[in-house]
Amino acid sequence: MPPRSPSHENDRDLPLRPRDTPTGPVSMATIAEAAGVSISTVSRIVNGQIHRASPATVARVRRAIDALGYRPNQIGLALKRGRSRLVAMLTAELANPVMATIASATEAALRDAGYVMVLCDTHDRPDLQDEYLLAMRAQAVEGYVLVTNLPSPGLAEFVARGEPMIFACRRNPYAPPDAPGAFIGIDNTRAGASAADYLRDSGCSRVAILAPAEGSHATNERAEGCRTRLLERGMAADHIRSIRAPGHSHLEIGYAGAGLLAGDAPWRGGIACVSDQIAFGIHRFSQEHGLDLTTANPLISIDGAELSAWLAPWLSSVQVPYQNFGTPIVEMLQTLWRGSAVPDRIIPYTLHLATAA
Repeated sequence: MPPRSPSHENDRDLPLRPRDTPTGPVSMATIAEAAGVSISTVSRIVNGQIHRASPATVARVRRAIDALGYRPNQIGLALKRGRSRLVAMLTAELANPVMATIASATEAALRDAGYVMVLCDTHDRPDLQDEYLLAMRAQAVEGYVLVTNLPSPGLAEFVARGEPMIFACRRNPYAPPDAPGAFIGIDNTRAGASAADYLRDSGCSRVAILAPAEGSHATNERAEGCRTRLLERGMAADHIRSIRAPGHSHLEIGYAGAGLLAGDAPWRGGIACVSDQIAFGIHRFSQEHGLDLTTANPLISIDGAELSAWLAPWLSSVQVPYQNFGTPIVEMLQTLWRGSAVPDRIIPYTLHLATAA
């Protein structure tokens, strides 16, 4: 069959050529054959360059695309255009309501801004973190949001390369001390101090501080902020019990810490937990062992996730508005994309008091 003349390309009513239902993968060549145009014409139209083709030709190519079910290679388009509209979020543990809340808020804010979020759970493992970073770079993502992170070779490389990265809850471990930047979260030291103030104001003369044995920079700051404020408010050092419990999740850490706290005789004094989930672990241990660690003692956690108010009305907390992190994260990414430096965003917290025993 002789090739069509340009006048034929302008006739939108001409039927598509045979092979309307191809047996193999649908490619640009398939579309070009069905529409009776060149591959370069299809390529230009697929890439949005429709000014060089007549409206009839554009309509004909699009009709062929719809009829044959052609789907452009989005990564290829992204590389050509320099934009993918993809943002990767890496979280440490999606089972943690804090992570899920931040992920949900950020996804909604990115969607409103015209972006798609890809969510990865690193399970707080540096090797998985590096695998996901490399995998997301291969997908031509435009930016990264790390909701907690761990020092790792891959992360160090990405920071050195100047990749657009926002760090939530835990700071960039490779940022210069005098210019950390690109961090969104709370002042963890002050949050710990606020927990100490609550317990001291509740009349506690002894306080136990529960934190992970292998704590992050954030949890260590919370624990140390609490201890320092208790000392400032006149509590004797030997009346402050610091418990560093083992476990992978904070639920396990709280459960193990409760066992250490109970010991031979149930604890009597205030309890400060560096996360809600540690408090939940203590409560579970208390219920299983017939103790009243979380009901007879003033107790406070740091996080105050929305779910906690529903499931644990007995828990007072330093409440962090994680549901409001999404919009600032997107604003920070947009600032990075414009090539400007991003200062820290320190989010204010509130004190939430228990409503039931």
